[in-house]
Amino acid sequence: MPHVVLAFCTCPDAATASRIADALVGERLAACVSVLPGVQSVYRWQGAVERADEVQLLIKTVAGRMPALAERIVALHPFELPEVVAVEAAAGLPAYLEWISAQVAPDAGGQEP
Repeated sequence: MPHVVLAFCTCPDAATASRIADALVGERLAACVSVLPGVQSVYRWQGAVERADEVQLLIKTVAGRMPALAERIVALHPFELPEVVAVEAAAGLPAYLEWISAQVAPDAGGQEP
């Protein structure tokens, strides 16, 4: 079974989220990106507690694509330090996990889920 990971990235607005999601899927760095609007983040930045309305990206990919995916997010993202974190999927529908793996292969021609 492939080492599927779920990566997270917050974006400042829907346009940025859409642009990054399109690039990641279009460049086969992600099989699917769910765009979740209405996220409110509370965080510490440069010594102050900040609050921001953001859009969360939930990115489905494989562990081997994470370095390139992170590099691409950094290149596309307007934040000085964008969120790029990932967790390994402990389990899942095997056919769906295989689909994710097939979609992020550079020569992918995989089928829809």
